[in-house]
Amino acid sequence: MSRLKKVLVVGGGTAGWLAACYLAKAMNAVHPDGVQVHLVESDNIGLLGVGEATFPSIRGTLSAIGLDERRFLVGATATYKQGIHYRHWVRPPGTPGHDHFFHPFSQPSQRPGGPELLPYWLLGAAPEGMPFADAVTMQSMLVDHGRGPKRLKDPDYQGPMNHAFHFDAACFAKVLAEHGQEVLGVKRLVATVERAELDEQGAIALVVTRELGALSADLYVDCTGLRGTLIGGIMQSPFHSRRDVLFADRAVAMQVPYAQADSPIPPYTISTAQEAGWIWDIGLQKRRGVGYVYSSRHTDDARAEEVFRRYLAPAGDELKAINIKFETGYRPEHWRKNCVAVGLAGGFVEPLESTGIALIEIATYLLTHLLPGDTDDMERAARHFNTMMVARYDRIIDFIKMHYCVSQRRDTAFWIDNADPASIPQTLQDKLALWRNRPPHRLDFVSDLEMFMASSWQYVLYGMEFKTDMEPMRGNYPRFDEARQEFATIQQVAALALNDLPDHRALVEHMCNEYRQRTNLQGTAA
Repeated sequence: MSRLKKVLVVGGGTAGWLAACYLAKAMNAVHPDGVQVHLVESDNIGLLGVGEATFPSIRGTLSAIGLDERRFLVGATATYKQGIHYRHWVRPPGTPGHDHFFHPFSQPSQRPGGPELLPYWLLGAAPEGMPFADAVTMQSMLVDHGRGPKRLKDPDYQGPMNHAFHFDAACFAKVLAEHGQEVLGVKRLVATVERAELDEQGAIALVVTRELGALSADLYVDCTGLRGTLIGGIMQSPFHSRRDVLFADRAVAMQVPYAQADSPIPPYTISTAQEAGWIWDIGLQKRRGVGYVYSSRHTDDARAEEVFRRYLAPAGDELKAINIKFETGYRPEHWRKNCVAVGLAGGFVEPLESTGIALIEIATYLLTHLLPGDTDDMERAARHFNTMMVARYDRIIDFIKMHYCVSQRRDTAFWIDNADPASIPQTLQDKLALWRNRPPHRLDFVSDLEMFMASSWQYVLYGMEFKTDMEPMRGNYPRFDEARQEFATIQQVAALALNDLPDHRALVEHMCNEYRQRTNLQGTAA
């Protein structure tokens, strides 16, 4: 039996440092008897800081590694995110009817013993014309009024409203690097990995760096981004493209200053559909991170930048755009021999629902809890890990595709092609066919393999005005009076919550100021 003694994370950034911190905390790297966690990164590789959105799981991850919430807010220039506001996804601008909806992070309200509200909303028990998300959760009203998800008195990473964060990815990586080295026992090595050598079994024996020579470990975690230096270049794990399902493969992005220092910060991501893709708009503390994700099959780079700058109006006139190329897909073998890919090295899905960092979290969590103490059992663990990662990717891709294929837009070739059944996975076609006659239910989903639970599918599906015929089952739902009262109560409680939750910008600034005051006092005392 060969005990796992050392892990080498190759590559920094969000993926590398988040993986290193989580592994170090779980494996007690700070203790002499714990597993050593080293990270090697090059100073020559820059990090993009265009603005990153996350999923609510990030709160559990940051809490697990012991990162103070206020330190995180200050260091990563972070703000709160309570969901995604979709504009022009339902139908093109100028078309009669709703052209926006909200995907909140909070679950639909349901009191103990009370009726499930979705069937009653579909049957017309909610106030006429009220969108599903507005009817079943108070979060929609709160974000419409610019409220934050928590109060100053709430513990770290907790609050009345489910939430995630927006932050500058480059700044976030720096915060994690400091925390990993100062608190968790991660050892940072500054060097450029040039090649690797394999042992007689085909596993990585060592990596060779330009500055430090050979580095060896029992497990290598590839966080080298889209290059996939180890998992793709050395271990030859193939990439499975899903461009046949999700067409977007380019992005143009900018960092856009606020017009005024005290401009309101939307407590959600804004996603605005365009002729060949969509634009993200993320509010950080001092600026916005904005980008246009588009399909090069349906537009060219020049036209994409024209559309993007038209969205930004004068705010982007003097700013230089950043151009990014990517391909949606994943490696069916994230883990091969003693090499595991985490982050972009393992796969990528366009950032419509903020899955990038969440997939880093998932891969790191699975690795930590499936990793055997005996290195001879790695291949068994790898098979299990790979099965679960592929299942996650396929379900995420189905969910993202649903946004496109249930849209009523047919104004450009991009939207027409997205509605073509040939581009819709059979698994998604089957779900949508079932949901024509009944709403999505938690039993449609395997919780350990899903990133998005039933409520997320419901919010998007019915935000897009998907039609479910409930009339044949109307007799199964006799609790109309209770449901109507529940809908009314949600609105009443939401109105009261407006007085309990602070303005989003005020919350962020107050928490950041508390941290600065605390550290100043500690510095004075020292």
